[in-house]
Amino acid sequence: MCLLVFYTKIWYNNAVMKVSRRTVLKVSGFSVAAITMLPRVAFAGRNSVLSLRTGNQPNGKTRLVIETSARPSYDISYPQNQMVISLSNTAAGGESPKLASGTLVKNVNQIQIGDKLNVVVDLKRNIAPIDRSQVMILSPNGDNEYRLVFDFVAGSGGGGAETGTAAATKTQTKKYVVVIDAGHGGKDPGCIGKDGTKEKVVVLSVARKLKKELDAIGFKTYLTRSDDTFLKLADRAEIAEKRHADLFLSLHANANPSRETRGYSVYTLSEKASDEEAQKLAETENAVDKIGVTGFSEFSKEIRVALSSLQQRAVAELSEEYASDCASAMDSASIDRLPGPSIRHAPFAVLRSTVPGALIELGHLSNAKEEKLLKSDAHQNKLVRAIVKSVKNYNFDV
Repeated sequence: MCLLVFYTKIWYNNAVMKVSRRTVLKVSGFSVAAITMLPRVAFAGRNSVLSLRTGNQPNGKTRLVIETSARPSYDISYPQNQMVISLSNTAAGGESPKLASGTLVKNVNQIQIGDKLNVVVDLKRNIAPIDRSQVMILSPNGDNEYRLVFDFVAGSGGGGAETGTAAATKTQTKKYVVVIDAGHGGKDPGCIGKDGTKEKVVVLSVARKLKKELDAIGFKTYLTRSDDTFLKLADRAEIAEKRHADLFLSLHANANPSRETRGYSVYTLSEKASDEEAQKLAETENAVDKIGVTGFSEFSKEIRVALSSLQQRAVAELSEEYASDCASAMDSASIDRLPGPSIRHAPFAVLRSTVPGALIELGHLSNAKEEKLLKSDAHQNKLVRAIVKSVKNYNFDV
């Protein structure tokens, strides 16, 4: 059993739970294997900004604090004389910004664009891009809720709309573990395009390319399947647990009754679907297990209680953060997105684990143009580059 340090212990009779990026439970009378597949629940409610403030720090640094009602998921860009923090699934709010004198900040505005909120910081001078590893996300404490904290200084690096994280361009030094799940396989072909393109073939090709690229920059990656093999949904998630994964990515290709529908979509786990289309997709993907099994095993009431809302929420928030990075990377690569919210939520069985993760629908095989793209090496490589960027941008060290 691998024990990781976190901030909280929760006791239930003889059960103790420690929560971190990876959760380890020790429950009297139950084996480790019996608890690796415990279900979790995502909290897909909208976040909101509670306050915005700036201050002065030593060595000429300016500090910007964005306080939010839930753990924030963000991206940063640096237009000329500005810094723009894009918060996914977040609504504007709070009082007028409290701006300290003597900082690099002239003004701060909130601009709502669909389900994203852009916090636009007008600067007196351009600033050096902020290494994502230096951005702090502080948990609620006393009268404060979640706080997203940026410290920055004047310097070069403005004038472009590219995401400004030095971490996104560095070779990975610590070997984080990523498990890549190529959906379907074997007797389950998944969706089939008009020209006969099978989903199981497309996603396995993308998964292999993604593994190669992530391995090359220092990640430790595993495939749930490396050939045309059928796997139960529970087995896929369990592989991530057994590999002690830091991130789980399940790759799929979609289909829609409307041949005009196209575009990628990113999903995280929730017991309640974010929309009707997400619910139908989850039902389709979950039905795969009916080919070979009846479903997940039932767990005792004691174990279900031991899985506290704290653990469920922690994993859900980390998954939401990655999903936001993934959607941003896809958009930046000019990959068509399915109309609607950038991140969706549904009860996907394959995402039920204690490992943060997302299900990525790479596009629609039911659309003739996108079918041709999805089976082409050029477009698959484009998808891989975007996903690699999202993994590199993801903050594994929270």
